Amino acid sequence: MVTDAGAARFVRYEGTVRDPRGHFPGIFFLVNGLAREGRLSAGEERFRRAANDWYDAAYTNPAEVDPAVYDHRVNPGAVAWFKISARHLIERVDGYLRILDAHGVPCRRVVASDPGEIVYEDEVQVVVVPRREAVAVPGPGVRGGGA
Repeated sequence: MVTDAGAARFVRYEGTVRDPRGHFPGIFFLVNGLAREGRLSAGEERFRRAANDWYDAAYTNPAEVDPAVYDHRVNPGAVAWFKISARHLIERVDGYLRILDAHGVPCRRVVASDPGEIVYEDEVQVVVVPRREAVAVPGPGVRGGGA
């Protein structure tokens, strides 16, 4: 991941809490989960339905092109990233972020120049299998560290 947005080619909006498989779910999944749980207000639900419909019409669902793209066995941990150039898609994310904020669901914006192995790409997005993240292991003299 990079913090220098000037070097970034991709952006992803995701939760900050890992799911049971150890991945950070995207904001569309998170908002749709709130809807499935019946937690959205009438206005939030209207926004979600209209925005989801707009996104469905605005760009390709990678799973419709390649049904195995999100298959855990084929592409473990595969996640979608917008290309920075897809401004028309990124500009509409704010409504989802407001819903998550209203429900106390933490999320973040992550930018990267190389988010992982690309398993699908079109003009506005990529789906990648992330590279393994380094896991910090406390050493001697570090709080919680070893001998």
